[in-house]
Amino acid sequence: MKYYIQFKRESLGFPELLGSRKTFLRMKREKYGYIYRTHLFGNRTVRVTGADNVKQILLGEHRLVSAQWPASVRAILGTETLSNVHGAQHKTKKKAILRAFSREALELYIPVIQEEVQAAWLALLPHSIEAGLNPTGRLLLWNLALCVQAEQGMDLQSLNIESLEQLKYTGCVIKETLRINPPVPGGFRVALKTFELNGYQIPKGWNVVYSICDTHDVAEIFPDKEDFQPERFLTDPCADSSRFQYIPFGGGSRMCIGKEFAKVLLKVFLVEVVTKCHWTLLNGPPTMKTGPTVYPEDNLPTKFTSYVHN
Repeated sequence: MKYYIQFKRESLGFPELLGSRKTFLRMKREKYGYIYRTHLFGNRTVRVTGADNVKQILLGEHRLVSAQWPASVRAILGTETLSNVHGAQHKTKKKAILRAFSREALELYIPVIQEEVQAAWLALLPHSIEAGLNPTGRLLLWNLALCVQAEQGMDLQSLNIESLEQLKYTGCVIKETLRINPPVPGGFRVALKTFELNGYQIPKGWNVVYSICDTHDVAEIFPDKEDFQPERFLTDPCADSSRFQYIPFGGGSRMCIGKEFAKVLLKVFLVEVVTKCHWTLLNGPPTMKTGPTVYPEDNLPTKFTSYVHN
């Protein structure tokens, strides 16, 4: 039986003192391995990385672990939200919410989303306003490289589910963005009983954090991980080998319930921003930080100007 390796506590700010969060976690992983103990939010915690290890945690819901976010997160989200309820209550809420994200529902949302984005551009473009974007816009503008124009011969004026699904390269840009900078770095669980994970003993009552960003960073299916290569997603890898190596929306019964809505929203946003305006990042490529979600340290000030149509 292997034993835990002890080391200094992590704090929410400590990773930033050492540089980027990714660099900090890589240092810890190289020193202590894919499973190690730490302290987060004042609690004894085991951090878990790697597809095989994360798979056991995500598929062990109700058997080995149970979802349990830190008290601060529970207070912000509310005790009755889907992420904080369990058992029959979770199943009932999830079933009801899924109806709001059905294919039929998403089809109805598309023109509404498009209208809202268009209204925002109409307000911004005449004045070439320099503005900071929300976190989703920040990440996508950073990685965007005229991806929608690559979808040649498509009608981008009247969008629907079918036309959005045909934006293959645009989808790859979104996937690659989420691979490099997953918005949520990981998820929290609590051990329901003492169990063994890859030779390490996880004590009952300890918190378990499965790391999304770490798992992407060590995924064998992604060569040249530091490079932004949307083309890597043009060919889908074997489902079994990639299922838990790419987990921007988590996995198992607690997978993000709004993931399909998020994909629709991001694609509509990309279509509008690429076809309606030109942008310039005033400070160049940003440095990304995590606290607790991913964000650029300079708030990504951006100058928008409309295309000139002859």
